[in-house]
Amino acid sequence: MRDAVRRSLVISVALAGTALCAWLALHVFAVWHLDAVAHPMLAGLCLIGLTWLSVMLFIIAHDAMHGAVAPGHPHVNAAIGSLALMLYAGFSWRKLIVKHMAHHRHAGTDDDPDFGHGGPVRWYASFVRTYFGWREFWVLGGTVILYALLLGPRWPYVAFWSVPSILASVQLFVFGTWLPHRHGADAFPDRHNARSTRVSDPVSLLTCFHFGGYHHEHHLRPSVPWWRLPATRPRGKA
Repeated sequence: MRDAVRRSLVISVALAGTALCAWLALHVFAVWHLDAVAHPMLAGLCLIGLTWLSVMLFIIAHDAMHGAVAPGHPHVNAAIGSLALMLYAGFSWRKLIVKHMAHHRHAGTDDDPDFGHGGPVRWYASFVRTYFGWREFWVLGGTVILYALLLGPRWPYVAFWSVPSILASVQLFVFGTWLPHRHGADAFPDRHNARSTRVSDPVSLLTCFHFGGYHHEHHLRPSVPWWRLPATRPRGKA
């Protein structure tokens, strides 16, 4: 058992470290070195890559909230999760972990901070208001001003941080919240009010690092890291 926990810790920390380094490297390249006007196709690929890596930043922080990045090491989880959230959009670790635990206790009900009524656009607007407050406004605003001072004429390239974060939030909302928790579709299997979107593993990985394709499994076993979620479903079970 200890070997299994140690193996999970090593893999999760290695994946988290790789994702953080990859995001930083691509961010620095896109903001500081890329000539987007001269290379529009490369700029588009950078936006796509940064969006996907931004989704992964949030998933890393999410795993850290459940102690799944470094099992048995709460301070390591908090450090990695805080860094991932700060790079993603300046979010507060303490604020998000409280709200996310409330989501798991009251999933799909009016006491769930992630739950919204109406269509996906209205629900997404509620979702953003829940997590984006004055702290995030000042952190992001201050960062943009700092970038403008440092970059000079290149300051609009800070969009390579803001645009991927916004696109990632839409991706996380659609595949990690709206599809798994919306009412009125097929019935929920149990009290968790969560369903898994039945897609192939590659699609599940690309859309939300398995938190769409295996969302119900996550609610059943929240301490399982994202990369192990496919193993939680018995083979052959649809």
